[in-house]
Amino acid sequence: MRVRREDWDRKYGQAENLWSANPNRFLVAEVEHLPPGRALDLACGEGQNAIWLAGLGWDVVGVDFSEVAIAKASARAEREGVVADFAVADLLDYEPQPGAYDLVLLLYLHLPPSERRLVLGRASAALAPGGTLLLVGHDLLNMTEGVGGPSDPAIHVTPGEVAGELPGLEIEKAERVYRDVRGESRPAIDALVRARKIGIRERGSRSRENP
Repeated sequence: MRVRREDWDRKYGQAENLWSANPNRFLVAEVEHLPPGRALDLACGEGQNAIWLAGLGWDVVGVDFSEVAIAKASARAEREGVVADFAVADLLDYEPQPGAYDLVLLLYLHLPPSERRLVLGRASAALAPGGTLLLVGHDLLNMTEGVGGPSDPAIHVTPGEVAGELPGLEIEKAERVYRDVRGESRPAIDALVRARKIGIRERGSRSRENP
């Protein structure tokens, strides 16, 4: 059964930072070399990744269906003096502007296969020519050999599975990555896929627009 918006609102309201306040380590490693442009962070949560990108000069839109998470993200961005746009929306309904973003993130968004393909299709379409899509999520192998993550195997992924759901994009990386977890003797196992829309970046089209 799909987790309700109210459940996530309650989770995000229980702690100052439900997850780490720092940007995701894989995000940093994969995109810190990219020139800043327009970025879209889908399922942005409390906004730590979007805020990090904004601090590097990216023009960022963060989207999440939790009003509590988005309120926390907006407040943190204001406190830290960075400019980022945040919007409350269910990703099953949200349709980003096609061809508008140089970077699209999907970090730990776990959906059943049909819903995942829907969101991935829209995320791919939102990329500008030359743009990068980065997905990181709990790998299926994590259920038996890793630690943490959802209990439903249907919402886990494998790198090959995700890569096969990105037609029209050039797959630059599709692999399992390992993440140390405090207090655990073995690491968590994630799937990481980085893909690029073939073409030349349209650098003149990065003006701020409504998400």
